[in-house]
Amino acid sequence: MTKLIKPTSGLIQRRSVLQGIGAGATLLAAPSIVRAQDGDKTLNLLTWPGHTDPAVIGPFEEATGIKVVAKEYVGGDNMVALVNQSPVGTYDLILSDAEYVIQLMQGGFIQPLTPEDYPFEDFFPEFQHFPGHWIDDTLYSVIIRFGYLGVSYRTDVLIREEVDTYQILMDPKLTGKVGYFDWYLPSMGCLSCGAGNIGHPYDINDDEFAALLGFMDEVKPQTTGFYSMADTFSSLTNGDAAIIPGVGDWITQLLAADGVPVSSWVPKEGGVQWTESLCIGKDTPKADLAKEYIQYMTSPEGQARSAVMPAYNASIPSKKGWEVLNETNPDAAKRLRLTFSDNNVMDDYAEGKINIRRTPVQQPIEDWTDAFTDFKA
Repeated sequence: MTKLIKPTSGLIQRRSVLQGIGAGATLLAAPSIVRAQDGDKTLNLLTWPGHTDPAVIGPFEEATGIKVVAKEYVGGDNMVALVNQSPVGTYDLILSDAEYVIQLMQGGFIQPLTPEDYPFEDFFPEFQHFPGHWIDDTLYSVIIRFGYLGVSYRTDVLIREEVDTYQILMDPKLTGKVGYFDWYLPSMGCLSCGAGNIGHPYDINDDEFAALLGFMDEVKPQTTGFYSMADTFSSLTNGDAAIIPGVGDWITQLLAADGVPVSSWVPKEGGVQWTESLCIGKDTPKADLAKEYIQYMTSPEGQARSAVMPAYNASIPSKKGWEVLNETNPDAAKRLRLTFSDNNVMDDYAEGKINIRRTPVQQPIEDWTDAFTDFKA
């Protein structure tokens, strides 16, 4: 089973100039959010798109009378930029990629949580004390969903056996057909696996970083483009891209359900796990309401609904969530490999192919973002 390694990251200072904004990310205007009065049951949530869809949180809002208002971002670097530009207390809840939780804690943007408030006993053991969510024995964030990144590809161009190695990216038939999600962290993480940094794609020495840059130079002539979140979906749909490293089932599950000939696979060199987790904002007057929201999202029903979130599907860490999904939506459970009888997503851990996504360890973040900018040029 893959060893889960605690991410390391640099301290971010509140209101400071952000270090390591991802390539292509721009400084975002300070968000305009109307704060609810103390008596109002409104939660302001900073989040990836789709998390306030009624299909996911409708039952929560109806049962509690709490209204969740979203400020959406794409990419963890943009999330950190928004937090840095906002007064503490702007967001009652922050949905963070796991690798940024330590930065949020060190910057004073989130508050400690009480572990007993959340159903960790329902979770698979791998997720009960998840790396980067606990600082010593203090909990700061709760994982709610995850997924694997390797390659997503069109099945009318490539077959599974061909995509079992990142070397396929240099195949002549893919010239001008290799696309990328325009965020350095997942894209370079998977390319790092392909460059031979197996088992430690983000914790690499200077020679291994040079190998990554060399592999990027080799695959660069194959590139068709770098895509936003929405354009990543459309590029595979219309065939502009035949393969995209650094993405996965969160893209292809929905497209395949609509009849697009696509699939995803983690090559033998390994892949990366993305992880979405909820934090309670520092100095929010709505901490109790925020706790209720996290409790719903980690409940069996909330987990089952989160797995099939319309914006993008995901795996979920709760065994009881799996049980509810198998009872209420067995087809989705099978499609998402969240079943107990067949090969499932937890088996990928046992195969040793999954690396927890993290920020670069041995190089400054800027070295990676500069390399990605050069890669795009």
